[in-house]
Amino acid sequence: MIDRALHIPAMRDWDRRTFLQLAGSATVVSGAPAAGAAPPASNIVDLSATQLSAAIHARKLSCVELMTACLDRIGAVNPAVNAIVALQDRAGLLAQAGERDAMLARGQSMGPLHGFPHAVKDLQPVKGLPHSDGSAIFRNRIATSDGMMVGRLRNAGVIFIGKTNTPEFGLGSHTYNAVYGLTRNAWNQRRSAGGSSGGAAVALATRMVPLADGSDYGGSLRNPAGWNNVCGFRTSAGRVPNGSDQWIPSMGVVGPMGRSVADVGLLLSVIAGQDPAAPLSMDSPVAGFAGPLDGDVKGKRIGWLGDFGGNAPTEPQVLSICRTALARFAALGCSLDEAVPDYPIADAWKTFVALRGWQQGAGLLAHYRDPARRALLKPEAIGEVETGLKLSAYDITSLTAARSDWTRAFRKLFERFDFLVAPTAQLLPFDAAIDWPHSVAGQAMGSYHEWMKGCCLVSLSGCPALAFPAGFGPGNLPIGLQIIAPVHQERACLNLGAAYEAAGGWSQAPPPIVANR
Repeated sequence: MIDRALHIPAMRDWDRRTFLQLAGSATVVSGAPAAGAAPPASNIVDLSATQLSAAIHARKLSCVELMTACLDRIGAVNPAVNAIVALQDRAGLLAQAGERDAMLARGQSMGPLHGFPHAVKDLQPVKGLPHSDGSAIFRNRIATSDGMMVGRLRNAGVIFIGKTNTPEFGLGSHTYNAVYGLTRNAWNQRRSAGGSSGGAAVALATRMVPLADGSDYGGSLRNPAGWNNVCGFRTSAGRVPNGSDQWIPSMGVVGPMGRSVADVGLLLSVIAGQDPAAPLSMDSPVAGFAGPLDGDVKGKRIGWLGDFGGNAPTEPQVLSICRTALARFAALGCSLDEAVPDYPIADAWKTFVALRGWQQGAGLLAHYRDPARRALLKPEAIGEVETGLKLSAYDITSLTAARSDWTRAFRKLFERFDFLVAPTAQLLPFDAAIDWPHSVAGQAMGSYHEWMKGCCLVSLSGCPALAFPAGFGPGNLPIGLQIIAPVHQERACLNLGAAYEAAGGWSQAPPPIVANR
């Protein structure tokens, strides 16, 4: 157990017992030299976030050593993938890491992420760092304050090394913009990284950072996770405060990403929880997300959504890979069956498109109305605004009622099933040179997000969805599965994901670009 002399200041939603359990059997003597030898630099970046936290607090690994290893990996790999942007000065980052080590030498820890290098998705403000939203409109903007989630990361001990790349205003599941350019897939640099948390997923997969944050409206945590062989967690609305002090809810949520389910739970325990400034945030204990997960899933009933009865066109190879992965749940003692919501899916899709236009367009309206700024918006952004402008207040009320009907259809499914499962995307990573796939499984896609319909329909339900690796297709291209649970049942998603992972559900091998480094 950690020496009682190690001072752990009060940490929001973290008690001392939880923290000590996380650190395991490591031993720290306050003020003494680090015990044992640090892992070789080449191996440090392969350690999980939970392992790193324990090693740092046991003083078997210094914050400077971790920072050095991550910055070295960024220097070697990031030029080929362009996942981390606005990278900060190396000397300054190492100095901050040294300060974190000095704190530990004095018996002080900021929290579970003490000394962790972290890059925030460039839709969230980090005080003193560039904050472009992926838009040329904000090419030179520097944030003057932290967002809610960022403040929690800072309080937990992270060192902000830069940002992760995102498409303009997070619109679309392909990460490119006029400020920082294109982010490339970790497994094949000719393919898309997905999005909008594409930079985060690639930075994780290539071991440039131990954890990542992202956001998800129509699949932005799930699609890039699946396409880069990592995990991403779309949480229930209000689980993680998203910085809004308004009463109008959005389908967009903020969530954690990691290379393991336990790492996702660790980060969720830091960023989740009620905030007085966010009236719709959820007031519930969150420390348990980082605790031991229940691996007993025998008897759980799983419904396979697949391509939503043919309504979300999906490439056969994706369905084949995901069905093979799905069979592993049977080996864990789960029952499997087909599942389709009892609701016209074409109507649900129309509801999603219209509500997205209203919700996303509202934040872009001022730019749209300014001719100079409008000229800098990509067509998809303009399309969202113009969709929203066509709606009256009565239309929005009707759409909200339709969304409630769709949610009830999911609740009805959960009377038969404990979980629902679906692919994280409808095709394998596409050519990075195109804007978005205009055809999937031989069917034309009418918009830049229709090829993500399977994820969007889950967003419309409001249910939490944990994305994790399912396997690889031709060209060694990854795809993932998403575990969907009833609203507010994040812990259940983590439990099932952890059981799948423990049973050898996916490979932790790094992508070829870093395998030999």
